[in-house]
Amino acid sequence: MSSQRLATSRLRACLAVAFAGASLSVQANECGSIADNSQRLACYDKAFQPKPATPAAAVGAANLTGATTPPAELKANDDKRQAEAAQPNYATSKMIDDWDLAPDTTHTQFELRTYKPTYLLFGTYTDSSNRQPTSGNSANSLSAPLDLKATEAQFQLSFKTKVFNNIFGNNGSLWVGYTQSSRWQIYNGDLSRPFRETNYEPEAMLVFRTPLALGGWNLRMSGISLNHQSNGRANPLSRSWNRVIAQFGIEHDDLSIQVRPWWRIPESDQNDNNPAIENYLGRGEIIVAQRLGEHIVSLQGRHSLRGGDQSRGSIKLDWAIPIAGRLKGHLSAFSGYGESLIDYNHRQTMVGAGISLVDW
Repeated sequence: MSSQRLATSRLRACLAVAFAGASLSVQANECGSIADNSQRLACYDKAFQPKPATPAAAVGAANLTGATTPPAELKANDDKRQAEAAQPNYATSKMIDDWDLAPDTTHTQFELRTYKPTYLLFGTYTDSSNRQPTSGNSANSLSAPLDLKATEAQFQLSFKTKVFNNIFGNNGSLWVGYTQSSRWQIYNGDLSRPFRETNYEPEAMLVFRTPLALGGWNLRMSGISLNHQSNGRANPLSRSWNRVIAQFGIEHDDLSIQVRPWWRIPESDQNDNNPAIENYLGRGEIIVAQRLGEHIVSLQGRHSLRGGDQSRGSIKLDWAIPIAGRLKGHLSAFSGYGESLIDYNHRQTMVGAGISLVDW
């Protein structure tokens, strides 16, 4: 409070005391002129009877102009502050923005959005080229080896869009997504630089806002999706499978975790291009992404969730390095089974370098 306002407040208090004293003096003179003893005593009692004290809560809520806030309004304001504090923070989360999890989102239906990472690796090198792909189905095993190079290029495109919003009251949105990744033998002039493998992955996803928090960890979302993945080729190189995938998204500051268990929709033995693919590509995955300033480091792990000789999986490490705006340098390393669908039962270690526009 400034010195001028403090002086004004003190002047008001002095004037109030002076007026109160003058009023009491007038009332006392009036009482003294009453002849009847009982009436005169009653007049003095009325004039000098103390007024009820102002509640402490109301006194504490007095504003700068001298007005006080009623206790009922104080309680209402306190309840409002507590309710606002209990609401989840929707302001600074990448996952909330990616999936429109804030109630007041400005994104609209059928708006094209980023989904999985989008990148171009100018060169990848593998320690074990899959020159003769095989499968548990004899109709899907190549009889002669291919003349493949260990070095090739690789790229991925991925996007999604929201079809329906708030399907269940004020929650639940339906998304459709599409991801395509290709392995290109661009350095293999002897074989006319073919695309060795392209995987197509359309899916439909039902996503729910799940604002639960514990010790700084936030369960942002949960969902379920119907996923198809195939390489669009004829036998013996055809590979495909269908899955129902559950998804849980967790954030802690600049760390995000996606937990994605899945169940493969069974196929008949005769039509199964890749029997027991879940024992190689796994029955679920965990994706962990850490933002370090403008850098993004992510780790993707899959596992069969089986023991013994069926204990298989893969791990992939990616590092996005800022260059300019959204453009980043990209380093990638993979080890395990299923780097692509044609390689679902082939183990290899691969490293690559290039650029990326979208990361986890």
